[in-house]
Amino acid sequence: MSAAEGPLVVGVDTSTQSTKALVVDAATGQVVASGQAPHTVSSGAGRESDPRQWWDALREALHQCGDAAREAAAVSIGGQQHGLVTLDAQGEPVRPALLWNDVRSAPQARRLIEELGGPKSWAERTGSVPGVSFTVTKWAWLTEHEPEAVRAAKAVRLPHDYLTERLTGEGTTDRGDASGTGWWAAGTEAYDEEILARVGLDPALLPRLVRPGEVAGTVRDGHGLPFSKGTLVAAGTGDNAAAALGLGLRPGVPVMSLGTSGTVYAVSQHRPADPTGTVAGFADARGDWLPLACTLNCTLAVDRVAALLGLDREAVEPGTDVTLLPYLDGERTPNLPHSSGLLHGLRHDTTAGQLLQAAYDGAVHSLLGALELVLDADADPTAPLLLIGGGARGTAWQQTVRRLSGRPVQIPEARELVALGAAAQAAGLLTGEDAAAVARRWKTSAGPVLDAVERDEAALTRISGVLSDAAPLLDRSAGSS
Repeated sequence: MSAAEGPLVVGVDTSTQSTKALVVDAATGQVVASGQAPHTVSSGAGRESDPRQWWDALREALHQCGDAAREAAAVSIGGQQHGLVTLDAQGEPVRPALLWNDVRSAPQARRLIEELGGPKSWAERTGSVPGVSFTVTKWAWLTEHEPEAVRAAKAVRLPHDYLTERLTGEGTTDRGDASGTGWWAAGTEAYDEEILARVGLDPALLPRLVRPGEVAGTVRDGHGLPFSKGTLVAAGTGDNAAAALGLGLRPGVPVMSLGTSGTVYAVSQHRPADPTGTVAGFADARGDWLPLACTLNCTLAVDRVAALLGLDREAVEPGTDVTLLPYLDGERTPNLPHSSGLLHGLRHDTTAGQLLQAAYDGAVHSLLGALELVLDADADPTAPLLLIGGGARGTAWQQTVRRLSGRPVQIPEARELVALGAAAQAAGLLTGEDAAAVARRWKTSAGPVLDAVERDEAALTRISGVLSDAAPLLDRSAGSS
């Protein structure tokens, strides 16, 4: 490991399954140390996690970083979006956090949309039509099902807010993560008091909004981490906004992230408002916007299909008319929260490898269907699609995206882009630079480009047809919860 040229910073990614920490040279972007520790998540319709595990995982990840973490001059937390963290007067969790992929609040989401003017009103007001992932629907669910937890809550936070507050002792958040709550008004960039009143949430329980480039606080005493007292703490942000920073994204460049969930997004200078609810009109962490579409079923669902078939995840075979919609956790895009997986077109000669390829196709189809809505009208349709996330390294994912998108596909060599984006945010505090400019200086998006191939229109049309015909069946249980 070569000696660092500049000050060291720490970027953190607290995701659904684990917390990762990177110690990065602010001058060069070189990762000089890293660590990772897991969390546990409950299964079923309710997906919950104990926030104290996130803190313990952060401590372990930083311990793995060794002496380098002790030299850090600034730190920033990137985290999974939407999660509802309720804290008591002592800052301890009232109950486990409700995570982004907890789908129990579907009835509350539908009711809130109806009660506050319908989808178009929500999109214009908050940038998004709230689905089951959004924090406001989870708070409404908690109010109905666990009123004692609501009464005990003296602070309401998002996952990245929780860790930032444990570092600094101050309740803060940023525009990027706040834009995914459903109670942040995109036009005024402030909390929407009417929405808060509707769901019975006192704005005094919410964190202070920190502006892009502003210091959220400094590390306090007694934190049990290797940082020195007074180490600068950046605002942090949600995971997708952090990954956008990590790539140094410029407006109009499309990104597809393949992880437990799948996302497509791009930076835009225009405030989005999609009344269909397909595109969430998130803010980015800089001052622009991050229109984004998200699916609940991506790499985890496809890996589950591979396991059921007894296949390696790369053991795909071409040449089939079978359609597999891998909606194992319900689905957000399309909006079918009560759906399950669906298989159509099975024949005697269908092979296991073809079934697996159909699962890949079904997962990618959902993401590509939203891509045109995410991009501005003047975006270059031939620009390479940046492929990131754990699935981006898989050949089957790469080839499926190429075949169904018809675009060139670029795979950035940099890994852990959420943590790198957080590190760039921390570095910006020290240098006065825009965080995305820091990442561009680090050349984080560099990587091989796979040439475009002819788009498989037949497969796209077939999958769309099956989805259209099966939608009533897939959503049949919507009224039963």
